[in-house]
Amino acid sequence: MSSKGEISTFIQKYFLHFNAASLVDAAKAYEDQLANNAKMLVSLAGAMSTAELGKIFAEMIRQDKVHIISCTGANLEEDVMNLVAHSHYKRVPNYRDLTPQDEWDLLEKGLNRVTDTCIPEEEAFRRIQQHIVAIWKDAEAKGERYFPHEFLYKLLLSGVLEQYYEIDLKDSWMYAAAEKNLPMVVPGWEDSTLGNIFASYVLKGELQAQTMKSGIEYMTFLADWYTQISTEGVGFFQIGGGIAGDFPICVVPMLYQDMERPETPFWSYFCQISDSTTSYGSYSGAVPNEKITWGKLDINTPKFIIESDATIVAPLIFAYLLDM
Repeated sequence: MSSKGEISTFIQKYFLHFNAASLVDAAKAYEDQLANNAKMLVSLAGAMSTAELGKIFAEMIRQDKVHIISCTGANLEEDVMNLVAHSHYKRVPNYRDLTPQDEWDLLEKGLNRVTDTCIPEEEAFRRIQQHIVAIWKDAEAKGERYFPHEFLYKLLLSGVLEQYYEIDLKDSWMYAAAEKNLPMVVPGWEDSTLGNIFASYVLKGELQAQTMKSGIEYMTFLADWYTQISTEGVGFFQIGGGIAGDFPICVVPMLYQDMERPETPFWSYFCQISDSTTSYGSYSGAVPNEKITWGKLDINTPKFIIESDATIVAPLIFAYLLDM
């Protein structure tokens, strides 16, 4: 048993009730999953990459505490954008006080706002665009097809972005994932800046849509991966809601209902960090037990929901798992 550091000791001593206690329980159960050789899927929704989760999430990847990732197209690209354009980001701590004119002024400066942080259009999006488009076109010329994350892995590992690096490479979770060739699914990738850019090249006749592998292919890949890996269990750690969580969790009922494989094991652990409200009919806010009725979780699956801010909770859980 590894010794725990100051952060882990602090939360065990003081996080004793309500959402704080749920955080500790979920962290300990995640640790138990790993100790029993189960694998863990982590899903990333929201603006986790812009929140610089990579500062700790990258180490989770390096230490093999994450075995597959499901994320939005925005999280996929925004970690790379932070890597190459961090000094050009602008923080707006008084974002609640901005007027429509203030927002328009940010647009004219090429600053796309995500809550209190503005992503610089020219330095982030366009800096990546010239290089990723060249990789897309090269693949198409060779008759090759890849998933969105595979193209970004190629971009990162090619070294062409090194001239732009503005943060320590160890703080990029995408680079850590690329080095390990970590399995990933990116449902709804088209709803991202690079997805929009790719679509524009298809509209202009410069690329073919089929050069990019599709969401259905992501699901069939995930089905094969889960079938091969799940003998000792696969846990599900969900940050936020939305398609990043909804898409991959459905692979289990798809396998045993639609593929008629009754031996398919349920997810062996489930934790969600969410601030969504169940009474609005929000699937993202549904309590874990509801997932039993959909054939995703078993009666005995360890289940946790932490109704709090993921930018606060996720780093603390990861710190516990890293013995910090």
